[in-house]
Amino acid sequence: MRRYQLRKAWNLALFLGLPLLLYSTWVLYPVFKTMWLAFTEWDGISPVKRWVGLNNFRLLFQDAVFWKALTNNLVWIAAFVTLPTALGLGIAVILNENVRFSRFLKISYYLPMVLSFSVVGLVWSWIYHPASGLLNSTLAGFLRILKSIGLPVTPESAFEIGWLSNPKLVLWALIGAAVWRQVGYVMILYLSGLKTLDPAVLEAGRVDGAEGWKLFRYVTFPMLAPVTTIVIVLSIIDALRVFDIVYVMTRGGPFHSSEVLANYMYIQSFRNYMWGYGSAIGVILFLLSLGFILIYLRQIAREEQ
Repeated sequence: MRRYQLRKAWNLALFLGLPLLLYSTWVLYPVFKTMWLAFTEWDGISPVKRWVGLNNFRLLFQDAVFWKALTNNLVWIAAFVTLPTALGLGIAVILNENVRFSRFLKISYYLPMVLSFSVVGLVWSWIYHPASGLLNSTLAGFLRILKSIGLPVTPESAFEIGWLSNPKLVLWALIGAAVWRQVGYVMILYLSGLKTLDPAVLEAGRVDGAEGWKLFRYVTFPMLAPVTTIVIVLSIIDALRVFDIVYVMTRGGPFHSSEVLANYMYIQSFRNYMWGYGSAIGVILFLLSLGFILIYLRQIAREEQ
């Protein structure tokens, strides 16, 4: 009996210890190491790390590029909370009904989600190409149709639009590509939520005269509140940690107009060899993400109570 208990305790320690060791090695240690480096000056190569206290954060708050990156991240949050949520919810509500080819449509809308942001960035870089991209070519074709009916338009002007080179357009071009990928993910979450709704409650709403938009607004959507909370929190976290698509498509340019915190952290650490400064950016990004996560956990605790 004692040998069995020892074997059971050993197996339990092995199954818990190995994941905990990997998690500590790849997650906890880098987090605490980054926090420590944020208070040092280090080039990432030399063995000497000079303690500078809060100097990195002091310089960071005086850095115009940092504030530009933070502002762009806030724009990403606003766009990710609204656009994919609205589109994903609308598509989910439509596909939840018995429409034709619903299975094919679900797969089609979700398919971009299986692609990484790096691949999405490459695909949309081709789409946004000024001379041969799909977007400008389509726009030029549309202008040719308008010209054929006598409107004073110039189809060739469509090829002069630089979606990724215009500081006023580039951020929204990146967000558009990311939203294209995110919509399918939100759609799946809402479809899962719609499948769990109590049919009796929906039927009671119909009996009370709620149909169409009224049924959705006053019955269906309030019942989807837990799913909406999850969608919003995940969208905020995804918007804060966005990096791949920015790095692949623009590297944060032109003139830092598409810069985000994660990309700026990478540039300062791995290009400019300012690991302490880059770590300070990482700490700010971590605190922002942690704040939204704590708000989410607090909301979940309130709902459980």
